[in-house]
Amino acid sequence: MRLGVEALPLAGMSDQRPILIAGPTASGKSGLAIRLAEHYGGIVINADSMQVYRDLRILTARPSEEDEARAQHTLFGFVHGREPYSVGRYVRDAARVLKNVRADGVRPIFVGGTGLYFKALLEGLSPIPPTPDDVRAHWRGEAAKLGAKELHRILDSRDPEMAENLVPSDTQRIVRALEVLDATGISLLDWQRHPGEPLLKEADTVRLVVAPEREEVHRRIDARFEAMMACGALEEVAQLSASGLDPSLPIMNALGVRPLMQHLRGEIAHEDAFAQARAETRQYAKRQLTWARRNMIAWKWLSKKEMESSVAITISFIDS
Repeated sequence: MRLGVEALPLAGMSDQRPILIAGPTASGKSGLAIRLAEHYGGIVINADSMQVYRDLRILTARPSEEDEARAQHTLFGFVHGREPYSVGRYVRDAARVLKNVRADGVRPIFVGGTGLYFKALLEGLSPIPPTPDDVRAHWRGEAAKLGAKELHRILDSRDPEMAENLVPSDTQRIVRALEVLDATGISLLDWQRHPGEPLLKEADTVRLVVAPEREEVHRRIDARFEAMMACGALEEVAQLSASGLDPSLPIMNALGVRPLMQHLRGEIAHEDAFAQARAETRQYAKRQLTWARRNMIAWKWLSKKEMESSVAITISFIDS
């Protein structure tokens, strides 16, 4: 089953090859994307599953208004937190954007930390049948009642191979795996082994991974978190909490939301909440790098030295 999108051949348009920039959170990839957009007259296209939401601009490190004034941006902050945005919807949205970008002759620059979004762009989506509403409602209800760890235990008893591939705290993907298993009788992992229809041809793209050393990423995470707090991230989370959204929704898994909400409810001190938020961000950055090392071997990896030497090194590589 196809999603109605075709690969976008760019033969004869080498100067408009899409640029894909991946990397762990706080690595500096967004800044690189903006500089490249300024240089090439390109548009920055989001490839981060949390930056699609409008509710958490500060805490998800979405581009600021100043950043957006420097270059065109799209697919940022356009989804309400009540919506469970998915990779399937992302592919459809990205296809629409690419069609318009090509018509305008603007160079697309994808940037983000969600590996599955890049994988879907380059490999397409597996032909998984739609999940019936009653099955979806059942497992979302179970998630709210039992929590992620218990749901992961249930998945492990029914589909241990799939469970091994998921983080026990990742409610959204655990629920998705159980939904698919119930609806089709086939493991989500088996469905994912079916080839998809790519939106972009890998050979017609420039693929970069921004990968500073671990200590540098940790330093940047801590500094960015302090800046987020100074800019009103806690107030942002308070507004999210007051909205009464279902705790199983993807936005409620944004980095820092859980400990900051615990602090706002008076359950933990702010020092502990801040420490937990920084710790889970570091853990997420580690998982992102692990995923990239397994799945982005053929991409061009940029070190901290290359990043600091100026964008000229990257431009030279892209134009070569």
